[in-house]
Amino acid sequence: MTDVADNGATRGTTSVDDEVVEKIAAAAARTVPGVTDLGGDVARFFNTVFDRVGLDTVGDATRGVNAKITGTAAEINVVLVIEAGAVVSDVTEAVRVAVIEAVEKYGLTVSAVNVKVDDIEVGGATPSV
Repeated sequence: MTDVADNGATRGTTSVDDEVVEKIAAAAARTVPGVTDLGGDVARFFNTVFDRVGLDTVGDATRGVNAKITGTAAEINVVLVIEAGAVVSDVTEAVRVAVIEAVEKYGLTVSAVNVKVDDIEVGGATPSV
């Protein structure tokens, strides 16, 4: 959590927690065509386990996104899964744009959005054994 100087008429500080930015960034990244999921293999595994035991919303809000706020600047890391056939550079650039636009609407400056493609989702039927 970082304290941000408040230039308003009130006296004091405004704090923005890293998790707030992570939620905003995750929601924005999920809207990009070609993004099928967020998070690395381990995070997605645990999400599947949580789903099966009825905790299907645990960890979903920020999964796959990490943010570090310094003053009013945010550096954001996004780990995602893309759709088979999607052009990696197109999807990752669209994720950067979406995340930057979404976060900066809240008055922060995005210094970097680092995107890692962790996996590819291949659709279609599972081959029979």
